[in-house]
Amino acid sequence: MTTDDLGGYEASQTTSPTYHAIAYLQLNGWRPGQDEPDPRPMPEGEAVVQAVADIFDAMVATLGDTRLEPDLEELLWGIGNLFHRAGARIDRQLDDNEQAQRRLQREQDGSEVKSVELERITAEGQTLVERRSAMEVFRDLSAEAFETHTGSAWRPRSGSMVNHRHLTAALVDSRDFLAAKRRSEAEVLMPEGPKIAFSGGLDFNDHRVVWDRLDQIHTKHPDMVLLHGASPRGAELIAAKWADHRKVRQIAFRPDWNRHKNAAPFKRNDAMLEVLPIGVVVTPGTGIQENFADKARKLGIPVMRIGGGA
Repeated sequence: MTTDDLGGYEASQTTSPTYHAIAYLQLNGWRPGQDEPDPRPMPEGEAVVQAVADIFDAMVATLGDTRLEPDLEELLWGIGNLFHRAGARIDRQLDDNEQAQRRLQREQDGSEVKSVELERITAEGQTLVERRSAMEVFRDLSAEAFETHTGSAWRPRSGSMVNHRHLTAALVDSRDFLAAKRRSEAEVLMPEGPKIAFSGGLDFNDHRVVWDRLDQIHTKHPDMVLLHGASPRGAELIAAKWADHRKVRQIAFRPDWNRHKNAAPFKRNDAMLEVLPIGVVVTPGTGIQENFADKARKLGIPVMRIGGGA
């Protein structure tokens, strides 16, 4: 049969939708949709470690001994912050996922549609947990590399540097998943171990006194957790650097100025004491330190003053 037999008709050369789908898969590979489970594996641990090391080595090799070297430390800090912010973004998505699970739990009516939707949302939550943990691994490795190359400890300028990796993705039931998530958050934000609260003045800079006293406490309580007010200078910054150097877990209680205004430091004092530390260390400072020491004594918590009267 020829085109003449068909009255000059020639078959259309337009490609079908199936052709376009196959061509896309050949070019880009398969990608799960937004509402589809993602079966692809997480990156291998050794590959992650090597990738972070390569990023920092490349930046240092490229910018070191050039006119851009003064900017190098800030740029290296930004690498860790990139993963820190990515983890925080995923954490917000995880909060939304939790609300969606709660809503679907209330809406369960025995139908297959509602049940399947809840299973999908729960699986999505588990994936978000794994992604958040991966970003925290990248951030922690970046923090270690930052300290290696600059000699300074890496700290986020907002948010907490916590790690959720002990929350596994082996859970299936939605209620178990949410309960485990709540337990995990509490354990991460308030680790086990004796708590020592530290409050110091902004103008107190005797680092030897602070380190000596904290070393004494650490010897007695090697699993201690340091609580402090996260001041940008002075005694509390010294205490934070001591914790970095000694690898002691620390929790920063920053004043919430937007919410509490001028009362923020005193509300922060209350929050630290609600944890019921086994002891309080106070250096010379202001009425904030006096308020902290007075409230601790009323709760029966021993107060250790260093560097003179507070």
